[in-house]
Amino acid sequence: MVTRFLLGGDSENDDGHKDDRLAICDIAQIPSTMEFCPSVKNILLLDSEGMRVASKYYSDDWPTNTAKEAFEKTVFSKTHKTNARAEAEFAMLENNIIVYKFVQDLHFYVTGGEDENELILASVLQGFFDAVDILLRGNVDKREALENLDVILLCIDEIVDGGIILETDSNTIASKVAGHSVDSGAPLSEQTISQALATAREHLTRSLLK
Repeated sequence: MVTRFLLGGDSENDDGHKDDRLAICDIAQIPSTMEFCPSVKNILLLDSEGMRVASKYYSDDWPTNTAKEAFEKTVFSKTHKTNARAEAEFAMLENNIIVYKFVQDLHFYVTGGEDENELILASVLQGFFDAVDILLRGNVDKREALENLDVILLCIDEIVDGGIILETDSNTIASKVAGHSVDSGAPLSEQTISQALATAREHLTRSLLK
């Protein structure tokens, strides 16, 4: 089903019926309205000391790696003492909205402009968070994240392209990352973690060689 972003904030599917899910853009069909699509400026995964585990930036607000690292330290300093484990929390920083959630020794962040819809940013965070949980079979901590960093980066790529939000459903994201197992008819839930991660690494390698 194709979901089209409507300027009024609703969405409709391809048979014309309203869809109560948060709307995102089908950038292949409506490139002329790209500037109206929900977007993010970055997605960050930091450890419990504020060090970068993974990150993707989509804005020129931080043109150098030094600027990015400074931003990450500021974000961590502002948020690490909060209790964002049961539910996501929000913060304003440098005219940006930051939504974040913690699990074990990992801190998940999504940053959007001050005019972005907080619920959409929260859906991006939750989709990322839950997709990682699915692919790592609930073993979401720094050690597992570092050992499967390629999978983490592929998750981000399935969620956002050039800052434009493409997908927020965690099952869809995880399935795309895992690809097809040896038994192509097996759903993600029946794949072994080694099969899912091996396929994800293969897709990442292919994308890097393009």
